[in-house]
Amino acid sequence: MANLELQLTDKLKTLLKQTALSVTEQQQQQLVKLVLLIDKWNKAYNLTSVRDPQEMLVKHILDSIVVSPYLQGNRFIDVGTGPGLPGLPLAIVNPQKQFVLLDSLGKRISFIRNAIRGLGLTNVEPVLSRVEDYHPDHQFDGVLSRAFASLKDMTDWCHHLPKSDGLFYALKGLYHEEEVKELNPQFKVKNVIKLEVPELTGERHLVIL
Repeated sequence: MANLELQLTDKLKTLLKQTALSVTEQQQQQLVKLVLLIDKWNKAYNLTSVRDPQEMLVKHILDSIVVSPYLQGNRFIDVGTGPGLPGLPLAIVNPQKQFVLLDSLGKRISFIRNAIRGLGLTNVEPVLSRVEDYHPDHQFDGVLSRAFASLKDMTDWCHHLPKSDGLFYALKGLYHEEEVKELNPQFKVKNVIKLEVPELTGERHLVIL
């Protein structure tokens, strides 16, 4: 186990050097620990189709935290978070920001609760709910999603979650302009950012609405 942890720590350092992100030693340890937890729970809970912890660093950790520089505000909700992506990695590297992680599957929320305890995170609240049934007493600066099928679905189902000046952050592979044409006119694309994820094959984009 310790051996794998060392390998992952080295690999993470190498990956981070290829970005402009500043991640403290403690945060790096937490990110590695998160990968080890996903790997351990994956065997029983099938949280992700990615089986190799080294690959998880690229496809789950780096792919999540490259969004960090673009987050504006303090309160965020990650809808359809799955095993806590991108919410948990972002919460680790932004300890001063608050994150609600929402998913409708109990086993995923169980995993997230366990990860919060194991990683000592104080800025994450897991919520077991469908997004359309979730009506919090406060709205969010940003609504994050990595798994929604389309921008239209994301904005239709989550329109009640951001503040009036809040933003949607959609993590996408390819960026399709046709998706934007389907949006309700109240939503405007503010920015489309091509994300550079070290060692990741394929394109990644962040669409900010």
